[in-house]
Amino acid sequence: MANGSFTLETEHGIICITDTALKSDLPALLLIHGNSSSSKIWRHILESEAVNTKYRIIAFDLPGHGASSNAPDPDKTYSMRGYADLAVHILQHLSVEEVVVFGWSLGGHIGIEMVPLLAQTPISMKGLMITGTPPALGIGQTSKGFLFEDVHMGMAARKDLTEDDIISFTRGVAGEAKYEDWMEADVRRCDGRSRFLMWKKFGEGVGVNQVKVVEETDVLIAVVNGGAEPFVNLDYLDAIKWGNLWEGKCLRIPDEGHAPFWEGPEEFEKVLLKFLADASK
Repeated sequence: MANGSFTLETEHGIICITDTALKSDLPALLLIHGNSSSSKIWRHILESEAVNTKYRIIAFDLPGHGASSNAPDPDKTYSMRGYADLAVHILQHLSVEEVVVFGWSLGGHIGIEMVPLLAQTPISMKGLMITGTPPALGIGQTSKGFLFEDVHMGMAARKDLTEDDIISFTRGVAGEAKYEDWMEADVRRCDGRSRFLMWKKFGEGVGVNQVKVVEETDVLIAVVNGGAEPFVNLDYLDAIKWGNLWEGKCLRIPDEGHAPFWEGPEEFEKVLLKFLADASK
């Protein structure tokens, strides 16, 4: 597998991108990571022969995350809309014509934000998979979609985290049994302004009406969560009137938490491959 990493200079910063560059007639798979993480979280998918020998895989570190630079203009970039603008720019730069987007947590919100943006381009979004993502906008919907009683939810919006916060947050997001040291380093590296500004703008209603987008789009959407998801109200997801919901229901993988693709990669891979096949038709 040609698994090249390179940097791209953009108005949102210098962005680190991984592109397997596979030549294929099938849609490319764009992976978008979550808050205070990086594209390292996609290791199991990038290394999966069942996926990488069939689909071109593209992943990148969000501005203020991982190996990408901090945003030169935080107010412009650190929002779901800013991140979505960047993701569309990356696809255009890489001459992608068809894409399936898989977004985790914050990445799922970015994926939803991309739906109307890509509709204005020649790029066809063939499918969107979201995990750990309740479509919402404004404080009214976010308060229903998220389980704010979990202590880690407050940390996700905080500019400055203590060492104890970083340790606790990392294990809460990835699952204690599947924790690796780089995850803590990712949280420590993250530009705290990205957390604070993104959540502030989300609560203030900056961006698309995500519920309206997913209810009105004809893009095939897969909603796949861990049955033990700690941060998202799964019943809230079930109540949304999805426009084109894959399998006709929101799927729950038993016993998995916020990152089921990381916690139980073999089981999740089966779901991902089936969705990719259906979205590619």
